[in-house]
Amino acid sequence: MAKSAGIPASPGPGGLVVHINGLLPALPPAEQRVARLVVADPAGAARRTITDLAIAAEASEATVIRFCRSVGVPGYPQLRIRLAAEAPRRIAPPGARVASGDIPPGADLAQIIETVAFHDARSVEQTAEQLDPVRCARVVDALVAAGRIDVHGAGASGLVAADLQQKLHRIGRTAFHFTDGHTALASAALLGRGDVAIGISHTGATSSVVEVLARARASGAGTVALTTFPRSPITEVADFVLTTVTRETSYRSGPTASRLAQLTVADVLFVGVAARSGIRP
Repeated sequence: MAKSAGIPASPGPGGLVVHINGLLPALPPAEQRVARLVVADPAGAARRTITDLAIAAEASEATVIRFCRSVGVPGYPQLRIRLAAEAPRRIAPPGARVASGDIPPGADLAQIIETVAFHDARSVEQTAEQLDPVRCARVVDALVAAGRIDVHGAGASGLVAADLQQKLHRIGRTAFHFTDGHTALASAALLGRGDVAIGISHTGATSSVVEVLARARASGAGTVALTTFPRSPITEVADFVLTTVTRETSYRSGPTASRLAQLTVADVLFVGVAARSGIRP
């Protein structure tokens, strides 16, 4: 599997705001402040002059220009145009003003239910919007042709890895998932050309998963990373990078929304493999 379908350098089908949100952790601190303003209120950012945005972000105009280039946009005028174009499809439905924000201290259960449901549903929607069908198809092709598939994940992402493994096993694919890190490394060392290793990590920085994927790649296997952040360590050892979209809140770091997004991508791959193999799950 050639390294030809990795990290997108410019906004993909999911839109600029989704692209910026995924890159945010990898940006320098000053550019992160600009990014947070843009992600929080794309329409408002589109109306600001470069000076206004710089002041609001406590940054310089040069920082704003560097931010534009970091996210794949030539300059600030083009950024405003892209944000203005996306604004109409990001208008929240009636009653979603509170739900689309953070959960404040002392929130009642009705507000918590609405907010959690909003973020979980939005995560799945935005993940689907930005998934590249061509890249997914190439991953499916590799899985269909694979002699063996190892699926790796730790913690909550390990639950997603186990779910994908058992689904692939159910349709006759030789697939494995290991809860013990040493066993996972040993398995990765035994993979070879034609095999595939999938690493699932919300942050993309889970050391045990990155290490196993790197070992699988060194053994000659094709590697796939599933993460929220396209400029994270796991993407450096992946032939193919598939991304999810999630937004954390004060009470939900690495929230259930990220698992739902991961499960969505896992199901896309599973159904893709089943359909390509002529199997009805």
